[in-house]
Amino acid sequence: MDAAPGAAGCGGRWCVVTGGRGFAARHLVLMLLRSGEWRVRVADLSPAIALDRDEEEGILGAALREGQAVYASADLRDKAQVANAFEGAEVVFHMAAPDSSINNFHLHYSVNVEGTKNVIDACIRCKVKRLIYTSSPSVVFDGVHGIFNADESMPYPDKFNDSYSETKADAEKLVIRANGRDGLLTCCIRPSSIFGPGDKLLVPSLVAAARAGKSKYIIGDGNNYYDFTYVENVAYGHVCADKTLSSEDGAKRAAGKAYFITNVEPIKFWEFMSLILEGLGYKRPSIKIPVSVMMPVAHVVELTYKTFCKYGMKVPQLTPSRIRLLSCNRTFSCSRAKDQLGYEPIVSLKDGLKRTIESYSHLQAQNQRSVSKASILLGNGNIAKTLLWEDTKQTMTVLLLLAVIYYQLFTCGYTIITAMAKLFSLTALFLFIHGLLPANVFGHKIEKLEPSNFHISQMEAHHVACSVRSSWNSLVGMLKSLCRGNDWPLFFKVVFFLLIVSILSSMSSQAAFKIGIPLIFIGFKAYEKFEDTIDSLVGDACSFILQFGPTQNSSRPKQT
Repeated sequence: MDAAPGAAGCGGRWCVVTGGRGFAARHLVLMLLRSGEWRVRVADLSPAIALDRDEEEGILGAALREGQAVYASADLRDKAQVANAFEGAEVVFHMAAPDSSINNFHLHYSVNVEGTKNVIDACIRCKVKRLIYTSSPSVVFDGVHGIFNADESMPYPDKFNDSYSETKADAEKLVIRANGRDGLLTCCIRPSSIFGPGDKLLVPSLVAAARAGKSKYIIGDGNNYYDFTYVENVAYGHVCADKTLSSEDGAKRAAGKAYFITNVEPIKFWEFMSLILEGLGYKRPSIKIPVSVMMPVAHVVELTYKTFCKYGMKVPQLTPSRIRLLSCNRTFSCSRAKDQLGYEPIVSLKDGLKRTIESYSHLQAQNQRSVSKASILLGNGNIAKTLLWEDTKQTMTVLLLLAVIYYQLFTCGYTIITAMAKLFSLTALFLFIHGLLPANVFGHKIEKLEPSNFHISQMEAHHVACSVRSSWNSLVGMLKSLCRGNDWPLFFKVVFFLLIVSILSSMSSQAAFKIGIPLIFIGFKAYEKFEDTIDSLVGDACSFILQFGPTQNSSRPKQT
């Protein structure tokens, strides 16, 4: 394949990006083109390149039209296609790999191992000077033990978490051993947990889970730390590796080595997920499920998939390897990359998250009312959160407290003063025993109650006041509407509500408590969920009743 004439930059300096239409590879292609130092050959499986609209109008589209970039259709498992794509290239960025979520050993071995052998052979045949291989931190993960701030001295495990990790490790070994063969210099980059615009796995999967109501769960205790890496930092790490290998001194210190690349900002895995979900308008995960509970389920799911995959069953999300990845620490040191490659993140984690969330505006929560009528009626504060089940933990705590109050006030037959005294005594006893317990009991962590938990901050007091004010203003607004005499649906709602109150008030305190509390918690939630349907039914009922009454203004003399 000949270089297109008339290209800008450094004449005939060609580089190749395998898997060039993949997530991280697209960003590397753009970075190489922006530098003006390279003409880029984008190699991938498809027979021809199909650009998105923004690509057509952007740097890549212009580069393809001007000859600064060309597309090469190449299957890594075909030696002739790989060699043809590499012809005349000075450096190859080998980024192609199958989807890591598909645990198919034959697929991963054929592409990651056999395909990498073909890449190395083609580099030597075409006299490529440098080969930068995109590896993975999973090559040092055994699927059992967490990793905290590991450096490149960490050995490969005896057993890998999945076939993807195992074959990536095999490919990495091949690339490192190929260093120095016929003048070829090699280097391996291990980017940790890549995220950013254009990702078709992490964010879409999160949103799909959120829309299916499955994003509320945390696997494990939620305290496991991860190193996430913004995609432009991954691309920059590859560029740093190539620049280092292109100098004599750099080649001496970096050739034949592997490097971890991260954002150098470890963060709790579930906090990272929560920030993305909240940024897109979804609720953050809050319900913790122990790994010991999830793992047997995951094994059953995986066994079912292995049995029925030949009949077209889709790859499940819930697998043992996925559970391990979601619940353990995975952080890595970038010291070697910093010292030997000159790598430093060029985009912070905060900015990377912001750019990522903005790029997925089309996946934001759809058809979500910013504030429901039920929430407005309840003041948009903690009362609304509790009665509308927006904070499940808070709602369950209040229900438990109400159950204790019911037992103390009604079941035991105490007077109010005696019941309150016993309630406070039980609370004091609980706090005393809880304070005596050690931080860890039989492997279970005991979260201690801090004194600050019992203080009401100025902000919290302000929120309570705002909630009361909002509820009062809502009631005043309803009163104004009733005084105008033209809001029949509201009138019937108020009449219905007052009817319920009058029925409850005619009962004994015990019966009113037993019926009224569940009715409040269920009623407001039901109204929020079926708000449009209820309003429509009330409106239809009003219209039906009013059609039998006097027509508007029929009894009034006409004004002249």
